[in-house]
Amino acid sequence: MANAHAPGVQRILSAPVAGELWRLATPNVLAVAMMTAVTFFDAWFVGQLGTAALASLALAFPFLTLMVMMAGGSIGGAATSSVARALGAGALERAESLAWHSVLLALAMSVLFMIVLGLFARPVFQLLGGEGAALAGAVGYARIAFGGAAATWFVWVISAIHRGTGDTATPARAIAIASTAQIAVSGALTLGWFGLPAMGVAGTAVALVVCQGAAAAWLAGLLVRGAGRLRLRPQPLRWASFTDLMSVGGIGLVNSVCMAMTVVVVTGLVGRHGTEALAGYGLGARLELMLVPIAFGVGAALTAAVGVNVGAGQFARARRFAWTGAGATLALTGLMGACVAVVPGLWLDLFTADPGAYEFGVLSLTIAAPFYGLFGAGQAFYFASQGTGRMVLPVTVSFIRFLGVVAGGALAAALGWGVAAVFVAVAVGLTLMGAGQALCLLGPGWRAARPGGAKVPARR
Repeated sequence: MANAHAPGVQRILSAPVAGELWRLATPNVLAVAMMTAVTFFDAWFVGQLGTAALASLALAFPFLTLMVMMAGGSIGGAATSSVARALGAGALERAESLAWHSVLLALAMSVLFMIVLGLFARPVFQLLGGEGAALAGAVGYARIAFGGAAATWFVWVISAIHRGTGDTATPARAIAIASTAQIAVSGALTLGWFGLPAMGVAGTAVALVVCQGAAAAWLAGLLVRGAGRLRLRPQPLRWASFTDLMSVGGIGLVNSVCMAMTVVVVTGLVGRHGTEALAGYGLGARLELMLVPIAFGVGAALTAAVGVNVGAGQFARARRFAWTGAGATLALTGLMGACVAVVPGLWLDLFTADPGAYEFGVLSLTIAAPFYGLFGAGQAFYFASQGTGRMVLPVTVSFIRFLGVVAGGALAAALGWGVAAVFVAVAVGLTLMGAGQALCLLGPGWRAARPGGAKVPARR
């Protein structure tokens, strides 16, 4: 019981909200900054290889983002939420069971990605309009990145277990070090530095698997040895543990699929306008999807903080964490969006000098980027909602956004309105995400239950 209320958990329950959120989120934000740097440098390295190589990365990137969102935001978020709620309620044994079951779920999901995208990448990318050198590069990347999917799944889920205990610093340290190494290895293998073979786009995938796999092994070793605030060890299979995790992570997978498939569908629509359009939109979409890990930097802390407080019955405090974190994320991502909307070259000049690709990139950013702040805040609210264990409303919002963007993009394509109308549909979707996720805080997961099951009206 004493371990269940370790100092980190106790601070989440009683310390000033803004200061505690700063303590929890700062390591995550720094780690995410390094992950963002990896995304930037991968695109920069590949950009040296030409427009076809950038198009290869554009084809594969939404699926890599899908895997990361599933591992970190869905199953990982479920692990953080469930472990945090168990520790908040003082149930260490249940927290350890949930941690073990989350590892089993990560193993199952990594096998699924290995089969679907490691083995069958070619027909999937062909459906998105990939052809020629762009298709060949994307397939080579996918065979390595998704063939080694276990590295990504385990680094995210095991990091999530650490966060659920209130320890955000340890996984952040591991991810930051691994990301720094990944940048160096990616450049060396993509461009052939230091006499190493120049593997092209596939080099970024090798760097991903090697570096994230090493970080996952180190983080797992800490928990297995009992160096963390709970011990990771084999547990009897319990349906209740799977149910607890899947009540957040299972439905959260729908959210991850909706987010990634929104980009996939738009990629397919834009791809009809040629390789230059695909490469230009890919750069804009890459920046948009980079907002998710930035929001995750604050959001992962929110999942833990809300989970611990909900587990302890402190619902008003949980809501204060949510609003504080979403406000900070709105400011950060909104500033990024405003900068690239006004001066798109701040982003595009780093990756391409191709006039056609550049033109489509400018069009994408000037239309969609002003709404990045709303999207970032919506993601922060989503991660906060994970801490409540009640995810039907937040995922419904994400699904509505998906339907709106797909319907708007398809209508634009059918009526021949041009690619700009597709980007307008993307912007509308970003707005829906922000407003809808904020409204979810009025839902039942954010209120204490009265005796007999009724909910107490929400108060701030």
